[in-house]
Order: sequence, then C-alpha cells, then structure tokens
Amino acid sequence: FTGGRGITYIERKADGTITNLWPLDPNKVRVERMLDGRKQYKTSNRIYSSTEIIDLPFMLKANGTDVRGPIMTNKDAIGMAIAASRYGAKAFQSGGIPPAVLTGPFQSAAGAVRASDDVAKTMAKLGTQGRSVMALPLGHELKSIGFNPEQMQLLELQRFSIEQIARIYSLPPVFLQDLTHGTFSNTEQQDLHFVKHTIKRWVEQAEAEINLKLFGRGSDLYAEFNVDGLLRGDFKTRMEAHATAIQNGIRTPNEVRDIENLPPRAEGDNLMIQGATVPMGSQMGSNADA
Repeated sequence: FTGGRGITYIERKADGTITNLWPLDPNKVRVERMLDGRKQYKTSNRIYSSTEIIDLPFMLKANGTDVRGPIMTNKDAIGMAIAASRYGAKAFQSGGIPPAVLTGPFQSAAGAVRASDDVAKTMAKLGTQGRSVMALPLGHELKSIGFNPEQMQLLELQRFSIEQIARIYSLPPVFLQDLTHGTFSNTEQQDLHFVKHTIKRWVEQAEAEINLKLFGRGSDLYAEFNVDGLLRGDFKTRMEAHATAIQNGIRTPNEVRDIENLPPRAEGDNLMIQGATVPMGSQMGSNADA
C-alpha cells in the first residue's frame, strides 16, 4: 500500500513442510518472466521461483510483472496536500502576512535593498509581537503579491486533498478523520462500504495467493479472512441479524454465541428452524385433500 507490492518468502523443509514466512524488501527484488511464462524473483544473492513467493501487488502493469505504487502513481495529489500544509505553516509563521513588494522613490539600488531589508525586519517583528500596523515612509507603498490563505481557500484545499488521498485507496474520508460529511447514520454505512468495496478485493487476492502457494490446488486446507468483526453494527441490528440466522437454520445458537464472545451452551450446536413454517397443504387440520 506504499511502494505497490508485498513479497513474502516461504521457507520449507526438505519434505516440503512450511516452517516460516519471511517478508522481503520489494525494492531489492526484481521480478522477471521466464520463457515458459513463470515468474522468478531475483535478489542480490538469490533467485526465487514463483512457488516460493507470496506476491501481493497493489496494481499490475500491462506486462504482468511490474506494479504501480499508489504513492508514486498519485504523487501529484499527495504533493499538493504536502504543499498546502507547508504553505499554511509558512504563512502563519510570518503572522499570516502574505509576500509583498515595496515601491517608492528609491535613490539607488543599494537604497532599495536597505529599504526592503528594513521592511522585512519590521514585518518579522510585527509577526512576533502580534501587531498588525506598520508605518511606511512618505511616497512608499507596500503591495501584497500572490494570494493569502483565505483567498486560496486553504481550508477547502486541505479537505479536498484528504478526499483525493482517500480515493487512492477507495477509503471513505471518515477513515482519514475527515468528519465533515459524517453523521451517526452514514458512518456505519461507510463501515459497510469499507468492507465491501475496499477490503473485499484485497482479502480475496490474499486468500487466493496464500491458498495457491501454501496448500496448492485441490487441497482440503484453505486460508480465509473473517471480516464479520468489521461488520458489527449497533446492538439492536446485530441481535436482529442473529435471530434471523438462527430461526432460518443458517447458524446454530453456539455459532452466534461464539461471534458475541459468549460461552457455548448445551444443545446449542443444532440448527433450528421455525416450526410454523411448513410446506403448503401439510398444516394441521388441513382439508386440502378433500
């Protein structure tokens, strides 16, 4: 999520048993495609086959080996946020006084330089003392150049930069602590958006890579991420969902108790279903056959 790729070496014993997973620095690994189409991963002292590597790219380029890093690909948007923050800090360091140009009846170039230095020292002194009034010699004029933070809509620009960075990772802005448009009702919905449209694709990519490289095709073993905890809503909504799952034979009472971190109960491992829900024509006292 920074450089654009995560690479992990799978350490195995001679009999194929996995003993460790070692993360490698992607900046020191070169990915190449061999003639048979397989990938190999080169470092300064070793070459790894694709079966030894768990490779999780942020976004692959057209050649299928190189990646697009989110930060370098969107460096302009991130740079704009950094520049806005630096400009705001610089503006307030000078007491909020924008850059200016001094005009007047200067007798020489050296006199203009001295006058400019005097004005700069005076402005710095005003900024430290919190004063806002400065006197100029007769015939001189001080004009601001550029825009001040208010004219540049600096606050709006910083909020827009947060939204731009949120788009890079498909994050709702509330996850970057921007609560401008956050409410009690839509914040929970943004949690659902985060799981469905952001986490889901990365989870599925990681699961597919782990299952292929660690267990192989056709294995009964598999890795799976459980995101139920991320979807836990308010207590009322959660209890209603659990009740529906139990009454329709989707989950057992003990499975629900485990989700809620409660101890299991006897007879809680059986699937249950509403007794009133029966096939049509089989109700007690029905004269459908008459």
